[in-house]
Amino acid sequence: MPQSTQAPVLARRQILAGSATALAAVGLGSFSQAAGAQAAAPAASAAPAAAGAKPLPAYAAWKDASALIQHSSSTLETKRSVFGMGLITPSEQLYVRNNLPAPNASILDDREAWQLEVEGVKSARSLSLRELKTLGVETLTMVLQCSGNGRGFFPSKPSGTPWTVGAAGCVVWTGVPVRQVVDLLGGVLPGHGFMTGTGGEALPAGLDPKSIVVERSVPAQAMGEALLAWEMNGQPISLAHGGPLRLIVPGYQGVNQIKYIKRLAFTAQESDAKIMAHGYRISPPGSKADPSQPSVLEMVVKSWINSPLAERPGVAGPVQIQGVAFGGLHGIKRVEVSIDGGKTWRDARLVGPDLGKYAWRQFALAAKLAPGSHTLVSRATDTAGNVQPEQRMENVGGYNNNSWADHAVSVTLA
Repeated sequence: MPQSTQAPVLARRQILAGSATALAAVGLGSFSQAAGAQAAAPAASAAPAAAGAKPLPAYAAWKDASALIQHSSSTLETKRSVFGMGLITPSEQLYVRNNLPAPNASILDDREAWQLEVEGVKSARSLSLRELKTLGVETLTMVLQCSGNGRGFFPSKPSGTPWTVGAAGCVVWTGVPVRQVVDLLGGVLPGHGFMTGTGGEALPAGLDPKSIVVERSVPAQAMGEALLAWEMNGQPISLAHGGPLRLIVPGYQGVNQIKYIKRLAFTAQESDAKIMAHGYRISPPGSKADPSQPSVLEMVVKSWINSPLAERPGVAGPVQIQGVAFGGLHGIKRVEVSIDGGKTWRDARLVGPDLGKYAWRQFALAAKLAPGSHTLVSRATDTAGNVQPEQRMENVGGYNNNSWADHAVSVTLA
């Protein structure tokens, strides 16, 4: 994969929670509220749950329970009806997907002391978060998405969480560029073509660590835009989202964004951990996952409609059909919308600020809908010419679903 160019970044002063004027200038008026909620995360009490609903797990008790679908203690999905037209997903509404239980919250007691081992460079060493903060800083906006987002649309009902669209959000990360850390440590050793991150979750005793550890490898050139991040949406990263330190690899699926990162290694081979060698592989129907099959790495071009929806359809007449689109490693060039299930298409308008190729773009189409039922769909094209397909790519794990047909919404207007 060719070396990527440097990601567009926001000046850090524009995304600080206290900088309300700068936030309003780029259309992020709700940003400071989201940042405040995340800042209060460690001490926040649980949000009131709906009658009969399970309370949120302790590590995410500060989130907005009314905005989330709780599939399990480690899988929380943002409701489709909650996605508004704000560009940044509020932290308290952002989905959660953890492969292992979150570490003890005590790891946040002294964030600055967190240690990261950097290996596979000329001068391998351990660096504290305090030291990392002296090496450089950048901020970027990026879609964070679980690779199984859209799994709930597979008729084969793959095992795993049946996400629809809510295992995704657009968030702002701040940290030190990996490339700067590597340069200061003398560069990557020859022949080390992978960047491997290892998470800091506690591993159950009595098991082979490689069978359970969260450890993923991506092509080493991805470090060109990767961050070792300590802030999300303008505040220290919460325990729910990988604080105190998280590896951020823009344009890649969420499993590669290693939470609680304790080791960053440049390696000659991919990790042999189970989650890499056999997990998250694009396995054809009827097969078993193995290392020869493509791994879940880059995201693919995708879009969906957030308004109107069946649960809030509105009335017949003029309507603004609204949604979001993103392109993984590429920006969004075009979004088309159909009001007749994909028979005919009209160009939608890209609205709001463009926060870089890794952020999602808002789109809107002004239409006049007659009384009755309508099937609304969107289809995105990225700047590399990739077009969102009609059909999903069938696979055992239910990964990478970007089918526009699957993501259609049906509304009935009075």
